[in-house]
Amino acid sequence: MNDDSHGQTEVVTMHNLSTVVTIGEPAPLGATVTPEGVNFSIFSRSATRVDLLLFNHECDATPSDVIRIDPATNRTYHYWHVLVHGIGAGQLYGYRCHGPFDPVNGMRFDPGKLLLDPYGRAVRVPKAYSRAAALGPGEHIADAMKSVVVDPTTYDWEGDKPLQRPSARTIVYEMHAGGFTRNPNSGLDEKTRGTYLGLTRKIPYLQELGVTAVELLPVFQYDAQDCPAGVVNYWGYQPVSFFAPHQAYSSRQDLLGPVDEFRDMVKALHRAGIEVILDVVFNHTTEGDRNGPTVCFRGIDTCVYYILEEDRSEYANYSGTGNTLNANHPIVRRMIVDSLRYWVEVMHVDGFRFDLASILARDSSGETMSNPPVLWDIESEPSLAGTKMIAEAWDAAGLYQVGSFIGDSWREWNGRFRDDVRSFVRGDEGYARRFADRFLGSLQIYGHEAREAEQSINFITCHDGFTLNDLVSYNQKHNEANNDNNRDGADDNRSWNCGVEGATGDLEIERLRNRQTKNFLLITLMSLGLPMITMGDEVRRTQHGNNNAYCHDDESTWFDWDLLTKHSDVHRFVQYIIRRRVKRDLGAEQQGLTLAQLLDSGIKSWHGIRLNQPDWNDCSHSVALSVQLTSDNLLVYLIFNAYWEPLDFELPPLNGNEGSSWHRWVDTYMDSPQDVVEWEAAPVISSSAYQTGPRSVVVLWANLTSIVPREGDNNQPANGAEA
Repeated sequence: MNDDSHGQTEVVTMHNLSTVVTIGEPAPLGATVTPEGVNFSIFSRSATRVDLLLFNHECDATPSDVIRIDPATNRTYHYWHVLVHGIGAGQLYGYRCHGPFDPVNGMRFDPGKLLLDPYGRAVRVPKAYSRAAALGPGEHIADAMKSVVVDPTTYDWEGDKPLQRPSARTIVYEMHAGGFTRNPNSGLDEKTRGTYLGLTRKIPYLQELGVTAVELLPVFQYDAQDCPAGVVNYWGYQPVSFFAPHQAYSSRQDLLGPVDEFRDMVKALHRAGIEVILDVVFNHTTEGDRNGPTVCFRGIDTCVYYILEEDRSEYANYSGTGNTLNANHPIVRRMIVDSLRYWVEVMHVDGFRFDLASILARDSSGETMSNPPVLWDIESEPSLAGTKMIAEAWDAAGLYQVGSFIGDSWREWNGRFRDDVRSFVRGDEGYARRFADRFLGSLQIYGHEAREAEQSINFITCHDGFTLNDLVSYNQKHNEANNDNNRDGADDNRSWNCGVEGATGDLEIERLRNRQTKNFLLITLMSLGLPMITMGDEVRRTQHGNNNAYCHDDESTWFDWDLLTKHSDVHRFVQYIIRRRVKRDLGAEQQGLTLAQLLDSGIKSWHGIRLNQPDWNDCSHSVALSVQLTSDNLLVYLIFNAYWEPLDFELPPLNGNEGSSWHRWVDTYMDSPQDVVEWEAAPVISSSAYQTGPRSVVVLWANLTSIVPREGDNNQPANGAEA
């Protein structure tokens, strides 16, 4: 539909005389259950009239009541409010906002459209929901989404609260709440698969793996029909609500079921010691560009909720999805902070990962702000203190803020860690120095802020891009099934197929791919920073070369539980590495330190195949790192060989340490179970050099009876390293 074809429908006002209505209050926003009934409040600066519609059933074509909110008595400032007596939780409702349809001046009111409450705590999507109907003019009520009144005070949390686990003890597992258990081979019944309940049933798997936090792809209610014809929106980056959990992820389909089932899942994860981090989308909504549907914000007050171009009929598009939320407008800022507070205080989540977070640094004209109010509002909100805040510090319009994102406590997805480690492990020239810096906390990026190493979220893969298996199996993206002629998705993947494109029966190539997979996992989990791995990478899940699988809700994107048997060696490898990272190990029980903290505090020295002679030349493909832990009389030696031939690395002498020997904990060149062993059972290495196989990583350790004199932090790559 284009603007010129728009026509408004005359809406008839009705009112059920048995419904008792009084003035109500402007605060709080949304639908609030009171002893008398439900107080409704909605903001609209530019509307000339607002109607509240009540429904008995989600598929009703006619409301049970239409309550005209009187602007003379029921409007305070720009807040329209009314108290409806005799109703409570579970009541279905929506709004109609009247006003000018004047796109040239940024006005797009359409009283024919039923609108969701921006503060609605639950959303009901009727089976007949039609995005196409919301795109066109006219009244479509039976097939429109509807808000549901929720009373958050009735749930029994049984003493649960957010865990606030220290970042140094955090391993993040990025996952899809539905795709984790939707596969029939998950062992769950059909009703449970793909739901919050299904995830809850699989908590023992997460515990066994050792991860300490799940980062869920968007679980705010989104429009699954927001995608090209013939496919479905699977990832969920098209929100229609910032307060309501996605209905389709619930096995319970009663009106309040999704809210309670989500809370049941959070409570169960917390009991297992696992935090819940939500991937949140505050940069755009599903309403798209000028030709998009009207489901909520567009019909309430477009000029407030969205950044508009100089031509007010056009939406600014810094998100790449058609519109950009006007995040630094006072009303939108308040909504974002209120949403975060709700998910922490009422839903008990532990943190948030902000999609395209740099958009939140833009003002209403799209310019970058040095001190964005919304970001400081989030950081300074007392109720969010201790909540993990993670920024994807870039946007789709070229703003890249990795290492410079505003604030004192934000953590950042480190895209440079991903790219530089991929390039080094692939064998590209000129990356040894960058790799060394990224492995030790990316000081070239973050050192100026003097923050903890966990400011950097270290990852190799995420939902967006190749899976880890595909990173070592494909040179090119294969997104033909997305119905966009393979034009979508990133072209710069820094991948290597190890000699054959895609699946192969060649055992040597498979062995190499397995080794490269373990190399990436070890580097991520041993590096200084907060590590994140992606659902299924621990069993080499594949998307068959699709690096933009946002539109496939099928076995190509679901967790394949059969891979636990096929790639049990990789799964075991990840378990061992995680266990060593998060436990109190290496004789540091009395300090309560993790392996990562010990490595961070140790005296570090870089080496090449010769001790104290690191090769930072562009042609270098290998580097070694020694870490001396003086408080524990321990020496750890890590060897990274991205070269395609074996290399002999000199080992630091254990002078003056009678009876001390080097022990091999990890060697990814070896097949399972020799690739990683129990720390205490690590075999002795008697030679003065260690032959490191091609494209492999080795970790050795030695207990010392006396401290080996060493220079502190010598040969650091920071001098001259490129960020």
